[in-house]
Amino acid sequence: MNLRIEGVKGCVCISATLRFSMDWTLFARYAALVVPALITYALGRYDKRSKLISYLGHASSVRLKPPGQPEFSVNAHSVVVRNAGRKAANNVRLGHYSLPAFSVYPSTEYKINELPDGSFELLIPLLVPGEQITVTYLYYAPQTVANINSYTKSDDGLVRVLTMLPSPQMNPWLARMLWFLIATGGVTLIYAIGQAAAYFVHAAHG
Repeated sequence: MNLRIEGVKGCVCISATLRFSMDWTLFARYAALVVPALITYALGRYDKRSKLISYLGHASSVRLKPPGQPEFSVNAHSVVVRNAGRKAANNVRLGHYSLPAFSVYPSTEYKINELPDGSFELLIPLLVPGEQITVTYLYYAPQTVANINSYTKSDDGLVRVLTMLPSPQMNPWLARMLWFLIATGGVTLIYAIGQAAAYFVHAAHG
């Protein structure tokens, strides 16, 4: 804003000329903070796909020796499939090189398809958001967990398979502190990006 005072024949006239210019540096700083948050919110809010995850629940082997019979081993393992997305997962398929005795918990509708190559597919028509099933297998040696399951997929694509490792439970206050540090680091990173963007914008506009 420019202010000019003029005197004309004993009176004082004040004229003001306003000039607005956008502070691109300030704009870039705020944009660097706001835009990533809006993008993250939009992606999480409008991503309506199913999000299936799967992991090996447990694997075990028990040696049995019935009276008057030779010793043998009974093996077992379970596969957990969970829909962690916002949309129902249609036609969840669990592929098997071979299909031993099994159970599905909780009880749900399924169908067994035999494929042309002699393998089997367990077809579950629907998993609603948040639903989880556990398929438990029971079989005898020399069969092992490695030659039972082959793949897990749905109409939305292949399922993400997680490797679950036992770990000690973190104290709640420590978990909150960890998330606070992560959030602080994220904000610091975004601010640094905003500062860099502001520098280049300022340099570009002289």
